[in-house]
Amino acid sequence: MKKKFDTMLFLPALGLMAYGVVMVFSASCPTAALSPICNFDPYFFLKRHVLWLLIGFVAMIFAYKIDLKKWRKYSLIIILITLALLFTVLIFGETTLGATRRLKLGPITFQPSEFAKIALVFFLADALARRRNQVRNFKKLLSVLVIFAIVGFLIEKQPDLGTTIVVGSTTLAMLFLAGANIFHLIGMTLVGLLVAVSRILDEPYRIRRILAFLNPWEDSAGMGYQNIQSYIALGSGGLYGVGLGESRQKFFYLPEKFTDFIFAITGEELGFYYGTLPIVILFILFLVLGFRIAMKTRDPFMSLLAGGITFMITFQAFINMGVVSGILPCTGITLPFISFGGSSLVFTLFSLGMLLNIAGQPKKKGNKLKQLEKRRPRFGPRESAEHDSIVIEKAENFFDSGEIESGEIDSEEIENVGALSKGEEPGGKQCESSSQEEEPEDTYTPQ
Repeated sequence: MKKKFDTMLFLPALGLMAYGVVMVFSASCPTAALSPICNFDPYFFLKRHVLWLLIGFVAMIFAYKIDLKKWRKYSLIIILITLALLFTVLIFGETTLGATRRLKLGPITFQPSEFAKIALVFFLADALARRRNQVRNFKKLLSVLVIFAIVGFLIEKQPDLGTTIVVGSTTLAMLFLAGANIFHLIGMTLVGLLVAVSRILDEPYRIRRILAFLNPWEDSAGMGYQNIQSYIALGSGGLYGVGLGESRQKFFYLPEKFTDFIFAITGEELGFYYGTLPIVILFILFLVLGFRIAMKTRDPFMSLLAGGITFMITFQAFINMGVVSGILPCTGITLPFISFGGSSLVFTLFSLGMLLNIAGQPKKKGNKLKQLEKRRPRFGPRESAEHDSIVIEKAENFFDSGEIESGEIDSEEIENVGALSKGEEPGGKQCESSSQEEEPEDTYTPQ
């Protein structure tokens, strides 16, 4: 059956990408026009950004077309490849500004940590879906947490604390969506905060970043310089902006103006009403629609995958905007869909493709199935959840048999489905305890 393309989800992302194309060109134009490395071509970064966008669209279409249930079987292999790449970048990666985050593959520069984010979400969705009846048992989660800890450790060693925070927060969010014990989650959050604080205290430059965040004017020519220039850009824009292309901060005042701090240039040129506010609204809309997809999806693996992808993208976006506006200390992560392209843009669009894939899964037909599905909770415990799951699985098999569309419906079979919903076997005999039956793999029975 042909998938239905979710236009409502795609439009906010497309709007953000449109902002990205315009603002990358505007913010990068002075740098490219005056740089011999760019051949004094003002369109240098724009052309590269559009190229990455096209590659990203190919990746998005591929993710939209694949069978996620088949790829789920390879989740462990994917995460092992991810670990190998993260090890490799520490040994053979390119070092830029003191960070070793990129692998050079011929003419292409690849950032394994961007691949690691989506690979970990995919792995967690599979692992937590398989443990959905044991997710409140902390011992059953240890193997999953070990994988996350290794991934987080390798990313932090690059060093890239910002991406580590995104990965850790996404893991906690997915555990919450899977139904993990709230006290376990609080404990893991506290441990994570302690680890983050200890890693900040171990590195003098991170301490200086925190101090610059608290009072950037104390070191206005050093660590506080970027923060101050970002504030000036946003303040200069006001409500309506100074005009598209009229930014002053992009003329070598604000560093990283078309990557990490592109939100500041957007606010300066387009202002609050036409720049920053619409971007915030588009990300909130993306968040709401993404979680709506996660809640509507009956398959636990796809539900967790949709929730994880949605949270990861929007959490990173709000972290970036918080840094630019002075709410959070500098982390060095990009603004999804908008910042100058590369690995981040391609894998963000790949993630969007998977989300569209989940949203476009064909709906089951039949009024009886719809009535049965209403009885089953999406999240949270319920006494009859296990029984309802078995009822729905058998009803799905009935409605997927093709007899409805061909018109060959046996009245006895309809009665059998009705009997199942009442907890009876076909013929009126009361069903035995559902715990004696093997639980179907593709049903969601939260504890």
